[in-house]
Amino acid sequence: MEDVFLPIIIVGILFLGLPWVIFHYITKWKTSATLTNEDEAMLDQMHETARRLDDRLATIERIIAADNPDFRPARPAADDDYSFDRRN
Repeated sequence: MEDVFLPIIIVGILFLGLPWVIFHYITKWKTSATLTNEDEAMLDQMHETARRLDDRLATIERIIAADNPDFRPARPAADDDYSFDRRN
């Protein structure tokens, strides 16, 4: 009797249980790998905030440079490739 149940259990685990576990985690992996609409909105908001802060810092540096001719900015100028992307 035990000789019959053991192969049935092993075949069930191999052909039903194992693929179910694999496909379950593949589905979880695919859904978690994408950005949600909330994530995209948050990234857009963070990009806009960073752009505004960069503009403010450039304005402050221009004001200080106008008052003090010996002032040297501690970062690259806004025209360099290192500045933020200014699409807006």
